[in-house]
Amino acid sequence: MTEVLGIAVLLGSGVTAGVLFAVALSVLPALFAMETGTYVYAHKLLGRNWDPTMPVVVLTSTLLAAVLALTADDGAAQALFAVAAVLLLGVSAVSHLANVPINRRVKSVENPDELPADWEDPRPLWRRWHLLRTLLAVLALALNAAAVTAL
Repeated sequence: MTEVLGIAVLLGSGVTAGVLFAVALSVLPALFAMETGTYVYAHKLLGRNWDPTMPVVVLTSTLLAAVLALTADDGAAQALFAVAAVLLLGVSAVSHLANVPINRRVKSVENPDELPADWEDPRPLWRRWHLLRTLLAVLALALNAAAVTAL
């Protein structure tokens, strides 16, 4: 059973790190190149499928890493899984406490061509938080991979 859970945690943490890396590498530069109204429109479109899916992937991966931290036979693997679970929990925390509130503000704009008078471009702040969670996800993937190889 440990082997199956190991494959699942690698799949989940790999998808998490891969999606976040792809957004950092390609989507963010494209969003920064857009005029503000176009960015708001694109942001709304991009979040439609990611928003309901990524929390499930991240939290499932976190749970799997935590279960493996408690059940793996190898002490080194247990420690690696535990740290990976904490890092994935960090990904979730950054997402829910930083990126998601920014997403909600952007999505609340009814007409991207008529931005509110108090509008501040959220892209720089969103990128900083996104890069942090990307780093956490990549580190979690690396630790999960090391832990699976230690089993």
